[in-house]
Amino acid sequence: MPRQVVQVRADLAQAPDRVWQTLRDFAAPWHPWIATMLAERGPHGAPIRAFTVKGEDTPYREQQTYLSDSDRVLGYRHLEGIADCQAYDARVHVTPREGGGSHIDWSTTVVAAEPRLTAICTGTRAVFEAGIAELARLPRTDPPPPAPDGTRARVETLIFDDLPRLALSVTPDLGDGRLCLFLHGIGGRRSNWQAQLEAVGPTMRAAALDLRGYGDSSLGARQSMIDDYCADILRVAEKLGARRLVLVGLSYGSWIATSFAMRHPGMLDALVLSGGCTGMSEADPEERENFRVSREVPLDAGQVPADFAPSVVAVIAGPNADEATRQALFDSMAAIPVATYRDALHCFTNPLERFDFARLTMPVLMMTGTHDRLAPPVEIRGVAARICDAAPLPDVRFEMIAGAGHVCNLEKPAIYTSHLLDLLRRLS
Repeated sequence: MPRQVVQVRADLAQAPDRVWQTLRDFAAPWHPWIATMLAERGPHGAPIRAFTVKGEDTPYREQQTYLSDSDRVLGYRHLEGIADCQAYDARVHVTPREGGGSHIDWSTTVVAAEPRLTAICTGTRAVFEAGIAELARLPRTDPPPPAPDGTRARVETLIFDDLPRLALSVTPDLGDGRLCLFLHGIGGRRSNWQAQLEAVGPTMRAAALDLRGYGDSSLGARQSMIDDYCADILRVAEKLGARRLVLVGLSYGSWIATSFAMRHPGMLDALVLSGGCTGMSEADPEERENFRVSREVPLDAGQVPADFAPSVVAVIAGPNADEATRQALFDSMAAIPVATYRDALHCFTNPLERFDFARLTMPVLMMTGTHDRLAPPVEIRGVAARICDAAPLPDVRFEMIAGAGHVCNLEKPAIYTSHLLDLLRRLS
């Protein structure tokens, strides 16, 4: 089937953030040709705009497929309305212009048979040009930011005593059968999610799990494998009466969350991945072995995690992390038993599969710190793009947490939580 790319570029006097604030609101009727606009949600909560244009009766529908406030990128796909159009995937990108103002790049790839392909592309170019002309008339001053919501939930501890013992910090049950479950990294613990638990609890029941062997949880009778962690998640869901899950992972926890999504995509309302995603799933055997051995060298020499925690903190903390954050990172690492650390390293370096991103049918939010050395923005942005390309109807968001290192939820809790709440409120 023939395809053609339509691309319109322009420079605007307005600052990039001013232009982006208008564009990112997917169902805002700012385009001058819009007659009516209605915001809808897809099966998994993806934003859909249903609209008509002036002088026509045809109803149009488009779904948002990609969003990044950090990069100022919006992607969307045509669902219905354009006659004889096989595919229509658009993307708009706003960047700073040298000398001031902004640059806008608006493009789409259209698939259709001729002569409709030419007609659709001609109409699309006119739509983009009219929209950019309208953006050029925006006021140059920014509207005031919304006031933060200071509501906080009560958090209590639950212990499930069957083997292995599992410990959680949990907010009250809201009665809707949903649970937002937080999974920490190899050097973490459940208390690192305290700020997110308190903030998320009023919107959705939330729980942070001490992974097996960490904190108040115990190791199993044998070496842990990824299926064991997935079984723990299912057990937590059953114990808490949760039928639907939002999994939020950090680093090792992101790898576990993605592994669960591969096995049980139908249980997830959303997947939030920070500080990593693929783990060792795409590394060759030599790279995996080198990773494990290098981290076991100090253990084999008789050290415990508390001995090398300072060097770990130096790598994972951002350059502007305050002393309280650095202390929290140190305390998490120092508290890990040697057996738990070895167990996690062996599990992490023995993945069972390479991820099939086409299975991620739920909304996916990916976040990483701008100073993350283990999961740098260029890597995570690339994974977000791969998920967007592979998913049948993608709903992907990528955000960089400015100034943060690897444990971005702990270093910049307000920014991290704001992005997370945007997603959860959309789901509700």
